Amino acid sequence: MYPTRPRSALRTAVVWEVLRSALERRSAELGRPVLEVVDTGGGTGNFAVPVARLGHRVTVVDPSPDALFALERRAAEAGVTDLVRAVQGDTQTLPELVPAGSVDAVLCHGVLEVVDDPAEALGHLVGTLGKGGLVSLLAANRNGAVLARAVAGQFTDARTVLDAPDGRWGAGDPMPRRFTGDQLGALATDAGLRVTSVHGIRVFADLVPGVLVDTEPGALDALLKLELAAAEQPAFHAVATQLHLLAEAA
Repeated sequence: MYPTRPRSALRTAVVWEVLRSALERRSAELGRPVLEVVDTGGGTGNFAVPVARLGHRVTVVDPSPDALFALERRAAEAGVTDLVRAVQGDTQTLPELVPAGSVDAVLCHGVLEVVDDPAEALGHLVGTLGKGGLVSLLAANRNGAVLARAVAGQFTDARTVLDAPDGRWGAGDPMPRRFTGDQLGALATDAGLRVTSVHGIRVFADLVPGVLVDTEPGALDALLKLELAAAEQPAFHAVATQLHLLAEAA
């Protein structure tokens, strides 16, 4: 079961497979079928609702009231209203919203790129976790952006991204910052986490023409399988659009 529609699954399949397996392992370790999960910046519930459908309780913390309204509607449609809680807030206010040490797993997808202080934000997330708690980190990959701009013919932008500390190609770049694998790993380690796996996300999905995937019989399934296989190969991490780190609290 992928959390999004088939075409969109190209962007989420690897993260979902890694996350689902990790939640299963954590549940078995704790001897509890229901985990307490926080999805920070979880918006409309792209991951929160599928996690709830696995039977876990999910608190989504997001600053957008419109996104949280859509989340509640989505949860109702999926029949998991009793397992999904929508809370308006952000990583800054998280310590006030979620008791320290009360959470079994935290999802932090597409958040560290936009917060004012990634280290502080990650520290607040880790503070909610109990011992051995899981963290799922998904962030934009700087090196992947270099490749994407070069393939698009934007060679000056690609060169700028390559050297920029924040991984941006200029004032018109909509992404506030991007990370290398080393930078993301260091953030996790400095926050007291132990990184257990790294996956490259959207290694090929953003490079393959959409018309090919949509019109060629069997292309979508074949590309999904390729993404899943390549994600674990360190050689492909450098060209992925995003990096996914799975880590656990000490």
